[in-house]
Amino acid sequence: MPRDPYEVLGVPRSATADQIREAHRKLAKRYHPDLNKSPEAGERFKEAQEAYDLLSDEQKRRRFDQFGFGGPGPGAPGQGFGGQGGWSNVDPSTFEEIFGDFLGGGRRGAGPRGGARAGQDLESAITVDFLTAAVGGVRRVSVQDGAGTIELDVRIPPGIESGGQLRLRGKGSPGAAGGPAGDLVLEVSVAPHPWFRRENLDIVVEVPISIAEAALGTSVEVPLLEGTATLRVPAGTGSGKRLRLKGKGVKARAGTGDLYALIRVDAPRSLSEEDRASLERMKASEPDPRAEAPWNRLR
Repeated sequence: MPRDPYEVLGVPRSATADQIREAHRKLAKRYHPDLNKSPEAGERFKEAQEAYDLLSDEQKRRRFDQFGFGGPGPGAPGQGFGGQGGWSNVDPSTFEEIFGDFLGGGRRGAGPRGGARAGQDLESAITVDFLTAAVGGVRRVSVQDGAGTIELDVRIPPGIESGGQLRLRGKGSPGAAGGPAGDLVLEVSVAPHPWFRRENLDIVVEVPISIAEAALGTSVEVPLLEGTATLRVPAGTGSGKRLRLKGKGVKARAGTGDLYALIRVDAPRSLSEEDRASLERMKASEPDPRAEAPWNRLR
């Protein structure tokens, strides 16, 4: 005569479904033959599976409570109700919780004995446009697997960079015999932008100004990741100067970056006689800008 299933799981006859499920999880992790190599582990695991299969099914449990193992119809452990090695009533989330550490240790997809098998992880590469990678968003992607093409919407977190990975739980290959599906792992590449470039969480954009604007100072509109902002350019600003707009860079979990306007002074390609004369007078009145250059100070 098989052991009483309540005794096998170590729970009272008044145990709730959650208490039965938790007791089963502990025993399954303790005695699964892929995790426990002791001689009695296989039999103890099978016994726990059969007890759980009986008590997790309301009709089977009610029949057992009323008639015991001698009742009408199937219901005793080992008499056909166990399905695929006793996994017939184990939902994928329970399977994943029981074997998560085991499957994560380089053997995902190997699955436990008894028929249930976790699905394989799928890996793919996607390219995300610069602005979506910076500010976040949802993009539709297509991924090839052995069965064809999978199309799904993927949430892109703000601040992801090229080489970053996104793991979509349960979007990989389906499991077998009630096992959980694998994950879909996406390696992200970020496409370049026509005028922005990224330095960690900071954004750099080149801003051209004229010689007169550089000399006299000006205000210019500069593009942001979202919208525009007015930037004050002080008089005497030269090419290569970086002017900061605080907090206008990438906003990510790691923090918030700034936007830097990289000033580029554009010289005019043609001058009127009047403008040329004005510049000649300016040139004559200004000090030599190379007088303080390092190579001149050594003379």
